[in-house]
Formats: sequence, structure tokens, C-alpha cells
Amino acid sequence: MTLLDETRTLLDRLSSVDVDRLCHEDAEDLISALRSVVRQHDHRYYVQDDPILPDAEYDRLYRALQRLERAFPALVTEDSPTQRVGDAPIEAFDKREHPEPMLSLSNAFDADGLREWYARCQRGLADAYGAVEPAVVAELKIDGLAVALTYDNGQLDVAATRGNGEVGEDITHNIRTVHRIPLRVPPDGANNAAPPQHMEVRGEVFMRKSEFEALNTRLRASGEDPFANPRNAAAGSLRQLDPRVTAERPLSFFAYGTGPVDGTGALDTHADVLQALNALGFPMEAHTQSFENLEALVDFCEHWAEHRDALDYEIDGVVVKIDRHAYRDELGAIANAPRWAVAYKFPAREATTTLTDIVVNVGRTGAIKPEAVLEPVPIGGVTVSQATLHNEDYIRDRDIREGDTVVVKRAGDVIPQVVRPIPEARTGDETPFVFPDTCPACGTELVRLDGEADWYCMNTECPAQFKRLVEHFVQRNAMDIEGLGERLAHRLVDEGLITTLADLYRLEVEDLMPLEGFAEKSAQNLIDAIDASRERRLSRLLFALGIRHVGRTVAETVVEHVGSLDELARARADELVSIDGIGPVIARSIADWFRVDRNQQLVADLKAVGVNTERLPSEAPPDDADGLPWGGRTVVLTGSLPGFTRREASSRFEDAGGSVTSSVSGNTDALIVGANPGSKLEEAEQRGIPVVRIETQEQFETLVQRGLNGRE
Repeated sequence: MTLLDETRTLLDRLSSVDVDRLCHEDAEDLISALRSVVRQHDHRYYVQDDPILPDAEYDRLYRALQRLERAFPALVTEDSPTQRVGDAPIEAFDKREHPEPMLSLSNAFDADGLREWYARCQRGLADAYGAVEPAVVAELKIDGLAVALTYDNGQLDVAATRGNGEVGEDITHNIRTVHRIPLRVPPDGANNAAPPQHMEVRGEVFMRKSEFEALNTRLRASGEDPFANPRNAAAGSLRQLDPRVTAERPLSFFAYGTGPVDGTGALDTHADVLQALNALGFPMEAHTQSFENLEALVDFCEHWAEHRDALDYEIDGVVVKIDRHAYRDELGAIANAPRWAVAYKFPAREATTTLTDIVVNVGRTGAIKPEAVLEPVPIGGVTVSQATLHNEDYIRDRDIREGDTVVVKRAGDVIPQVVRPIPEARTGDETPFVFPDTCPACGTELVRLDGEADWYCMNTECPAQFKRLVEHFVQRNAMDIEGLGERLAHRLVDEGLITTLADLYRLEVEDLMPLEGFAEKSAQNLIDAIDASRERRLSRLLFALGIRHVGRTVAETVVEHVGSLDELARARADELVSIDGIGPVIARSIADWFRVDRNQQLVADLKAVGVNTERLPSEAPPDDADGLPWGGRTVVLTGSLPGFTRREASSRFEDAGGSVTSSVSGNTDALIVGANPGSKLEEAEQRGIPVVRIETQEQFETLVQRGLNGRE
């Protein structure tokens, strides 16, 4: 039986176990099985850097073992995984004993768990300090590899991995190749106080998501196996026997605390420690915050659980620590975890399940997209039964087969994707997938264009393409027709009520009434929503038409230079390519679309039914928008703005003549800051860019109406 089979059997067994009714013999048997499986997963995770189990399922095993050992304390042994951290270091490196253990952390999985931890801390401090509400420091939990860096008189001396918490691996030579880790502190030219005579700095080595993708692209191009995720890439890079290989890897580092420190005055709080490390030149994670209010801390944790995808590095939770060192000393530690710290773990976004089938769908541009049909599995509070497989190359390069046990990932609102198969779980019944050579909707022979990974159906009359086009046309970022979703879009096509996009604007209440679920009022509401979309911005309409390579940003860029669809239809590719940001591929795609007779007729029909095809004043280029409050201004938004979603806030600034971009640059005129801002705030302050803080909806409305300098 494979490890994965053992794990599945054990998880099924746990689902029917009542700990309170277990006899001593059955408990001993279950604890023994749990310890064996947890040890094996620890070894794969900590030593081999090849985990096969998502964190959520591992946490379930570990918590079950903890609960059983609490219920049967006589069965607790010193070698239980609950009594230690991780597993032994690999033998290829010299071992390095930590002067102070690098402890693990207990976990909180929701707001109530965080409140319970805080209440326990208060109870633990009551005898010595009375009724206190200790301040805490919250740090984003970087998903990387923990390391300890020892400095003597400001010079890097030794670097070690966490290992089993007591003993790690000496990786000094590899760490010296990581440019973001200082070889000496403070940095040259800094007017800081002298560093401690001896100190151990603890932090996380990780790989940024953008650099991880670039690394995997290079590995695939050279015929090497790509890494499964950024954490594995960072760990694998640090454990190279040849430091020259590590030097080629784009590793990053954030310091989060210290071990033993000699030769300097004692610091009273963790916040003081972080400030001192920053002054010495260590890179720090920019979103660390101190809190004296528990509910504000809860809001911080829940905010980052929702917005973690906005970062260029993976985080899997928030580490919360009691700030005052005297309080920490009083609270102490249990087993391998301090009482004064807790890890708020985010909901799982990976799971393993069975891929039962691979089907192909036809997109609005004719692209043929493979999709995995899965045994339903819960991921992050959502049951996932389908996931993308991207394209034929993705399936072939990863050897994904029908019947495979696969790892599935769901990141925020992104469509779930199959990350990789687990070959060791194969039984021999799995079937390699053969990509079709004809369109599944209309039977047309498929074509693969030069330089592209997708296969295409080139039949413009393909019914499947039109359904997808209608879905795209009515979505929120396009014509934003409220109440017209994917299912209804398909019904309108299937019932023959629309055969072109312009037919949407010819619908009447009487056409909708026979459809299941429609009454007169609901039908009228939909007609009203369709009517309202006639006045959308030209850039929205251009995006909604579904022209290949024309996304929202491209559409907005084109409309700044072209005043109407008629004008765009007359433009040649060599004229469009002169627009900054429009390359030859995009220019040719636009020009080719407008040369097709049926597309020319669609534009004429849209005009005939009253859809706006002219540029609105708010879409004018900067010189023409000077009369508007934000005319010619470029803004960046960060944090949560009161009363508005990010999309709504951006639209308000655009309507006032402004341009909203996603990153701070030298062209940014203002940073608009809401609650819980990100790293953009620090970057704007460093660049000297004006920062406008918004706390109420009224402030936001006034800012939009009056502009940066108070003009209306």
C-alpha cells in the first residue's frame, strides 16, 4: 500500500471515530498508525522537499493525533511527532545545533480560534500582571524555508536551516550567494549604531511568484523538471551541494526575529527587535503591524486571507506574537510551541482528488481548452468538480492522465487548476489523453497557429464560440448586464432568441416570459439592465466584442487614440502599431477583425439598436480630459475603500478623467489609500508621491469630485 493509500484509509477511519468512546487498545492502535503516517509526511516535506499531501489534510492528521494523546496521556511518547519539530536533516550537509530551539507554532484556523488563543494568554498572565490586554504583532507567514543566520561583530559567520528545531543543516556557503541577505551589518554608509557582538537572526528564504515562473520557464526550456511550487523551489535551491547552482536561483529573504543576542542592550518588545533589524539593513516584510485591539487583529487576518493573491510571494497565514518580552517569559512554552505565539492558518487552496475525465471546450475566439472533470473535493470552502488543464502542452509535459490522482489548486477567484499528478498513486488503469483534431462543437479541423500553445476552430459560425462570446459580452468587466449570466446566455442562444450580439438589444418582455423562471417583473428587470448597457464606455464595448488579444487595458489604450468604432474600422495595422503599447500582433488582430463582413455588419447593427460606439468625454486622452477633476492624472489604489469595490472605485476615477494603474511608478500622480494598505504605500512614500488617505465614503466622493488639488 502506498503512503497516499495509507493516508486516505486513515482519514476515512478518522471520520467515523468517536475519541470519547475509544478503548485503550483501539486508541493505542490508532495513535500508532497516525504517528507512522505523520512521520512519513514530515520526512517528505522537511527532508525530501517532495510533499504529496495538502496542508489541510496534514493538519487534520496532526490535530487528530494531538487530540488522542490529550485523551490518553499515558500513550504519549518522546518520539511522537507532536513532541518534536519536523524530521532529521539530510546527511549531505554538516549538522548545526541551534543554540536555542527553533520552535514550531500552534495553529488557529478561524477568528474564534484566534480569540481563544488570546484569552489563554490573558489567563496565563493574570497571576503575575492582573487583567491585561497585551499588545500583539502580526506578521504575514511567508511560505518558504526558515533559516538562522549567525553574525559575529556584524559579519555573517554561519547559516543553518531549521531542520528538526534542535539541529539544522549548515548551508552557509549557499546563503552567501543570496544577494538579499547581508554579508555584513549595518550596510556600508549607514549611520547606525554598531551591531551586537554576536547575534542570531531568524527569517524566511523564499522565491517570489514572478521569479518562480521565470525559473520554471528556463528549466523547461533546458529540458529539466520544473518545481511544483515556490516553496519547493526555495528549499531545493538552498540544498544544492554546488553553491554556484544556488547563486543562479532568484532567492529572497525576510527577517522576522532573533535567537540569542549578546553585547547590546536588551529590547523590551518584539516591535523594537524588528525595528532594530530593519535599522541594521535586513529586509523586512512590509505589512507587519502591531495591534492593541483584538478585533482589529481579526480584521487584519481575514483581510489577508482574502487578498493574499495581491502579493508577489506566497503566504499561508499570519503569525501573531505577544509583543512584550516580559509577557512572553511569563507565558513560556509547551512541548515544541511557545504559548505566546500562534499561526492563523488560511483556508486550504490545494487538495488531492481523482481526475475522472478530460473534456475540451470551445472558447469565444475558437481556442480549444481542455478541462479536468474531478471527483468533487472541497478547497477553501468551495466544492471543486472541474479544473483547467490549460492546453495540450501542459497535459503532455506533466504526463497528466485520465484516472490519475492529482493535486488541484484554487487561488482566490482564479479558476481551479490541476497542478500535477501523483505518479506513485497509479494503479495501471490510467489512460493518456489524446487531444482531438476536430472541433467538438462543429467538426471543423483544428489548427495550431505558429508560436501559440492553443489549437483553434477557425469556423466563425461555430455555435459553441457564439455562446462563449455572449458570456463574455455581458460580463461585469464588459457590458455589465446585471442578471444575465452564463446559464441564461446559453438559453437565449439555444432558444434562438439571439443569433448576433445586437439581438440582445432587440429582446422584449414578451420574448422572455415563456422561459422558465421569468415573470413579467423579472423579465422587465432584465430588459432594463440591457437598456442601461447601451450607454457603456467605448472601451468596454471594444473589450466586449471578443477580439483576440484585446483585453481591458488594450481596449482603453486604443480608445484614447481612436474616437469611435467607425474610425477604428478604417485604421490599418501599421497605423495602430504606432500607438504606444500596441504591438504588431494586437494591431493585426484588430485590423483583421474589422475586415470581416459579418463583423462590419455587427458594428452597424449595434449602432442601429442604440449602443454607444463613440468615445465618451471621460475616455478622452489626457490633453482632452483636462477639464475633468482628474484629467491627465494617474492614480494607484491600495487597501479597502469604504463603500466601493476596487472595480467601482477605479471606474469613478476613470469617469472623472483619471487613469488607474496597478503599480506605483514615476508617472503616478497620487496613491489613494484605504484600510489595510499594501506595500504600495511604502513604495509611494519612498518615491515622494502624494498619498491621500480615505476613511469614509464621503471623503472618497469629495476627492473624486474635486480632484487632487481640490478643483471641481
